[in-house]
Amino acid sequence: MDKINFFKKNRINVIGGGLAGVEAARQITNFGINVTLFEMKPVHFSKAHKSENLAELFFINSIKTNSIENAGGILKEEMRLLNSLVIEAADNTTVPAGKALAVDRDLFTEYITDSIEKNSKIELRREMYTEIEDDVLNIIATGPLTSDELVNNIMDITDQKNLYFYDSISPILNSDSIDYSKVFRASRYENEGEGDYINCPLSKEEYYTLVDEIIKAEKVDLHEFEDTGYFESCMPVEVMCERGRETLRFGPMKPVGLIDPKTGKSPYAAVQLRMENSRATMFNIVGFQTKLTYPEQRRVFRMIPGLENAEFFRYGSIHRNTYLRSPGLLNEFLQLKNNNNIFFAGQITGVEGYVESAAMGIIAGINASMKCLGLKQRPVPAESSIGSLISYISGFSGKNFQPININFGIYPDLGQKLKKDKKRELIAKKALDSINDYKSVLSSQSF
Repeated sequence: MDKINFFKKNRINVIGGGLAGVEAARQITNFGINVTLFEMKPVHFSKAHKSENLAELFFINSIKTNSIENAGGILKEEMRLLNSLVIEAADNTTVPAGKALAVDRDLFTEYITDSIEKNSKIELRREMYTEIEDDVLNIIATGPLTSDELVNNIMDITDQKNLYFYDSISPILNSDSIDYSKVFRASRYENEGEGDYINCPLSKEEYYTLVDEIIKAEKVDLHEFEDTGYFESCMPVEVMCERGRETLRFGPMKPVGLIDPKTGKSPYAAVQLRMENSRATMFNIVGFQTKLTYPEQRRVFRMIPGLENAEFFRYGSIHRNTYLRSPGLLNEFLQLKNNNNIFFAGQITGVEGYVESAAMGIIAGINASMKCLGLKQRPVPAESSIGSLISYISGFSGKNFQPININFGIYPDLGQKLKKDKKRELIAKKALDSINDYKSVLSSQSF
């Protein structure tokens, strides 16, 4: 029996009943294929889980803006076009939140659980899944709190010594929002204009004011299951400040080897910005991983010279996470390169956020279904939000791969200079047009 017929006769396993898992299961049934959806609750609850329902929202009830003037809004529209269960549930369980799409958490999870349980092609199995089956198509969508047993199995299959369990992220900025009149480009001991870093010079007064505001700023408390202590290499910036007001000047803000061309001298301290992508549309604030709340990050980090009008593509955070080093491991279809019977979806792939995780479930479900039916898998167009995310997680070429939200910095270059509003309008049009084209290609294939 060949594998195609074997898969047709059997079904696709989806491991994990979170946002990505339910999306994958829904997509698979749209192709007429049966699904076994494994969910460990209520047999086993992690310290983050509270409800027995599927697609539980852990931290906040907002899935951000609906406006296509924002990258997150474009992503939601793409998902609507692809028959997203998560967006359907959100649209039907909204609570007032201005331009944001916020939901009643209980109604949201009840809507999704009810949809899955009533789907005759889905067998929902409430049990721990600890070992990936051979000769069966599997979608791993277990999220940031994957069980230790399954983590060990994934490490064996991917030949990784460890997955990332603790996530330390510095903020990422839109390069267009930096005031270049106040900064200079240099690497330590290299001349201005020759270095890889953008440097924001601070005077003595500016430095101590920044340190004091970081210490005073409101922080996000870690959950009990995240309280694992800090590595010295990922110390939150506020913890460094609390160790002493000079700590940053001898750490990530040390001015040694940097000469400000405006003064011909080293500044008292310097915040360095490092390119996050090859097109230099995104820069991260080096060493500024943080537990500051998002509003406080906007307020305090905009005190840094040159960042007064900074636009944040991603805020800093520190929390427990489990994700693959996807570049080199996953292909453009979210399959393991060394075992194309295994797909990954959701946050474990290296995306960050509710909607981004769910979107990966949609695509993993589509691609697993195509493989199951013996049809040619089609890459999601790079012009789309979904395609841009997949390109990032499967093709990132830097040294420090970390999860990312959808943002305007990861879409393909438009090849022309436009004002911000026009640029975003064109990105949105290209993205939605490309998803409609993608749908047409999928629909044209006979099943």
